[in-house]
Amino acid sequence: MTVTATPAALKGDAAATPVQHVVVIGSGFGGLAAALRMRAKGYRVTLVERGSKLGGRAQVFERGGFRHDAGPTVITAPFLFDELFQLFGKRREDYVTFVPLSPWYRFYFQDGSTFDYGGTVEDTLREIRKFSAADADGYLRLVEQSRKLFDAGFTKLADQPFHKLSTMLAQVPTLGRLRADRSVWQLVCKYLKHPKIREAFSIQPLLVGGSPFDTTSIYGLIHYLERKWGVWFAMGGTGALVGALEKLMREQGVSIRLNATVSQIEMTTARRPKVTGVRLEDGTVIAADFVISNADPVHLYGAMAGEARKPLAIQIKQRSRTSMGLFVMYFGTTRQYPDVAHHTIWLGPRYRELLDDIFNRKILADDFSLYLHRPTATDLSFAPAGCDSFYVLCPVPNLDGGQDWAIEGPKLKSRIIAELDRTLLPGLSETITQDFYMTPVDFKDDYLSPAGAGFSISPHFTQSAWFRFHNRSEAIDGLYLVGAGTHPGAGMPGVLSSAKVVDRLIPAASKAASPT
Repeated sequence: MTVTATPAALKGDAAATPVQHVVVIGSGFGGLAAALRMRAKGYRVTLVERGSKLGGRAQVFERGGFRHDAGPTVITAPFLFDELFQLFGKRREDYVTFVPLSPWYRFYFQDGSTFDYGGTVEDTLREIRKFSAADADGYLRLVEQSRKLFDAGFTKLADQPFHKLSTMLAQVPTLGRLRADRSVWQLVCKYLKHPKIREAFSIQPLLVGGSPFDTTSIYGLIHYLERKWGVWFAMGGTGALVGALEKLMREQGVSIRLNATVSQIEMTTARRPKVTGVRLEDGTVIAADFVISNADPVHLYGAMAGEARKPLAIQIKQRSRTSMGLFVMYFGTTRQYPDVAHHTIWLGPRYRELLDDIFNRKILADDFSLYLHRPTATDLSFAPAGCDSFYVLCPVPNLDGGQDWAIEGPKLKSRIIAELDRTLLPGLSETITQDFYMTPVDFKDDYLSPAGAGFSISPHFTQSAWFRFHNRSEAIDGLYLVGAGTHPGAGMPGVLSSAKVVDRLIPAASKAASPT
């Protein structure tokens, strides 16, 4: 067994205070951001990733000249990335280029009609009026309500610790005034009447793993977040963004260990244990003063925290409802489809009933709705000349549904190809090439995601803020959590903000005292 020595002394005087060491588990965007923030605070940082490349779920697949981003592709708060480079006096633009998209999303309905969302407010109003002139004013009022939700839920709270119940109680008057008890669907229906427009403006919770019929209306803030900063794409793809952050980390001296899975948190044996490091599957122990976990928190406390006594709050959260699963198919085409937007939401014949099947009944229905990503609409480097690159994401039940994906995967793939051939991608069955897919089984195996969930725990009101996994562990001193299952939640803005919360909780290394 190899044992990594305790943190080395500062260069120079042998009597100098040892450099405190932070180990970050996992290199999703939460882990990448946490590693950089800790390095900026003066810590020696080691980032441990079980995969062969950084990025966590933001992997890149290369097949037959086609490139596919496997993870998140929508950038809605670019300043959160800019901040990470600014910590070291750098400019994000010198590492990776962001370009604005227009439209942000195109919605496709079963009667062949489309709704382009994005651009200026007037652009959106013009699209709304194609369906319902009466809903134009309602949209403006929805945006104003979303602004209020954004000010309360994002501006003031997204990067604030929520490990004290008093913090949550202090927000009760505001949450009550904003009717956080309502669902996103109820919020949208208050302002919009046309069924298609209601569907288009209520899908945002699906981007963070929730059903609009169950997710607290606080997540209605996403409307204003998109309106405030727009929707962007990283040229070269999300993989290029991960590569930019990796380059910055290496420049700043962050140590990176790939193909290394953490099997458990090392800690003292006191009644209230404190971390001493992490143990890898091969037996290697890496000593640490603090550990920041970007692993799914249900997996962290269930498989990695050993015999540490779990407070009741953690025991309850370990039984949290998980998000839906994802079936993601990647493929190229031997021709181009220039009329297909960069992001398309393909809405099936059922809406509420389908989501009830997925989230509550956990049934894999014959029908579906899809998110279609065509990066070659913006960046031709994703495919050979004259070709297109795609992935299509289909929300499905997670593994709690009991589906046998060895059987259901090929059948679902065939149904999706047939429907896209019938609608957006005519001739797809003849032009498709280099296709493959991932199911919830892959999410469980590759990302250690409980139940193969696509977005960790779902964003219900009783699983948000103080009710969500805390960014500072209640069970083990020196253990901190970032990522989709922690406060403030899933999505790129959420996981990047979780690293800002931890940044607030851990003092600068020069202060050397234990965090309060």
